[in-house]
Amino acid sequence: MGKTKQKENNQRTEITWKEIKRQKVLLFWAAIFVVYGFIFCYVPLAGWLMAFQNYKPQLGLLHSEFVGLAKFRQLFEDAAFLRVIRNTLAMGVINLAATFVMAIVFAILLNEVRSKWGKKSVQTISYLPHFLSWIIVTGILHDALSSSGIINELLLKSGILQQPLNFFAHPKYFWWIVAFANVWKETGWNAIIYLSAITSIDPCLYEAAAIDGAGRWAKIRHITMPGIKPTIMILLLMNVGNVLNAGFEVQYLLGNGLVKSVSETIDIYVLKWGISQNDYAIGTAAGIFKSAVSIALIVIANQLAKRAGEERLF
Repeated sequence: MGKTKQKENNQRTEITWKEIKRQKVLLFWAAIFVVYGFIFCYVPLAGWLMAFQNYKPQLGLLHSEFVGLAKFRQLFEDAAFLRVIRNTLAMGVINLAATFVMAIVFAILLNEVRSKWGKKSVQTISYLPHFLSWIIVTGILHDALSSSGIINELLLKSGILQQPLNFFAHPKYFWWIVAFANVWKETGWNAIIYLSAITSIDPCLYEAAAIDGAGRWAKIRHITMPGIKPTIMILLLMNVGNVLNAGFEVQYLLGNGLVKSVSETIDIYVLKWGISQNDYAIGTAAGIFKSAVSIALIVIANQLAKRAGEERLF
């Protein structure tokens, strides 16, 4: 019986010319995407060679001086780069925690809305900010938080402040402003996948819980949360790798000389030194460091999830 089952498995996985001809359209389009991915995702990795050279554009990759890890040593001896690592990591962790938790909470609360019209209206309004560019979002934030903005008006009228506060002149507020911007812009959009996961939960579970006398909070705790737990774990593992992708646009647009010490990220550092100063090698080295840390974070998080018996990426 075991041999028969093995034979059947071999027959199912066997690839024949007849099967290839039958699936030729799918294979053709798959080949196009493979070639596209190879050209635009893997071929550009040859540019990483610049990080190990004293790269000169006029000499090119093949003739620039090879300097080994000198550019990486230069990076970690630079106090400015160590500062941007701190800024990027701090904003990345704050953004991850805030946007991740708020998306889950918002999806659960929205699922509890009984009115279909109200639920669809709130959901539509909530994910509209996702389609706004960061130029518009930062413009709204700047107007709202300026000395004559609505936030200062409310704080003054409520007696919390005695005089207007320039939020963009105090470094201690900057990280939280960035986190608020990300939450406002992305919460509705990120909640869509959790709402989809919630709708896949068997309604009979809720009916059985209601018969047993469970209220809304009990249903959320014992049915909804366990039901979307695999989705939460997978998205958490994927987002952990993006911790160093704390952003570029919002920090670049809201940053100024007064908050420079907390606003610059690795991406801004690459722009400033790698492109503006024509030091492409140092910019490439910073980019490689960022990619290496992101991969390491994903692998570590995946292994921790595996040991804990949770859902994992691989």
